[in-house]
Amino acid sequence: MDRDTKIIKSNGLNHRVAISGEGPLVLLIHGWPESWYSWRHQIAALAAAGYRVAAPDVRGYGGSDKPQAIEAYDMASITADMAGLITALGAEQAVVIGHDWGAPIAWNTALLHPGRVRAVAGLSVPYTGPGPAPFIDVVRQLYKDKFFYQIYFQEPGVAEAELEADVRRSLRKIYYWISGEGLQAAPPRSKPANAKLLDGMSDPVEMPAWMSPEDLDYYVSQFEGSGFRGPLNRYRNWHRDFALLSPLGERKISQPAAFIAGTLEPVLNFVPGVDLVAIMREKMADLRLVEMIEGAGHWVQQERPEQVNQALLRFLGQIDEML
Repeated sequence: MDRDTKIIKSNGLNHRVAISGEGPLVLLIHGWPESWYSWRHQIAALAAAGYRVAAPDVRGYGGSDKPQAIEAYDMASITADMAGLITALGAEQAVVIGHDWGAPIAWNTALLHPGRVRAVAGLSVPYTGPGPAPFIDVVRQLYKDKFFYQIYFQEPGVAEAELEADVRRSLRKIYYWISGEGLQAAPPRSKPANAKLLDGMSDPVEMPAWMSPEDLDYYVSQFEGSGFRGPLNRYRNWHRDFALLSPLGERKISQPAAFIAGTLEPVLNFVPGVDLVAIMREKMADLRLVEMIEGAGHWVQQERPEQVNQALLRFLGQIDEML
């Protein structure tokens, strides 16, 4: 199946979008630190199954525009990008699917732009609502004397300098760190509050089989070109996002929904003893599918593409029956 790459204007910005296939629109939203390329296996499979698939570089990444201002990366702006892309692609609605940061973007696009979202799915990060306080304030209390990556990301320029010093090494470590292989070899350990992100992370001699040298080369080329400022700015908007979303805290996601994650997903073990999937079930009006993929880590659609594709096609098949 041929894949085309276009620059599409939405919400005042140019977005690079990989597009393939014909049929009902499916919008795929990547996470950090990734690219449209994170969906390479899904684009081909979904297009072959009769869908028009569009996978943008989120603002700040790759071939899309990269505003400098921190507030340009708040949830209001990025969900408006996604809603605008659906319109610009000539559709009234899309099935919106996101992974990592793309999952909250997908969940909140369904909440904030419900008329544009026919159904919604999240990979790795469940929907749990805005919570009682901005997330960054909660983790500052939980990690007062320990390192937490999102606290480290808050000061502009600090994480950028570390990650951009050697982009290949940074990405190699991050991708291995919370992959199924990395998590089984070395589960994440606590480190002091003054540590850096990459401190203590294994640097694999070779990457797992699901990430070829050519795959890593592509990611490296994207971040050497665009840097990390825009991607990291997403983490610097917790207070703005909370002000936007907390009034909607009791509103359930009404669209048909699905959740897919690896059984080793670290996000699901963020608070020991708290079942985030159970919380998500209470926040969904129509959760059709929960698929836990044995042995997979955080990069689930790259680590286990066939199983993820099968789950997504089952979900999409259910949605098509509603038409």
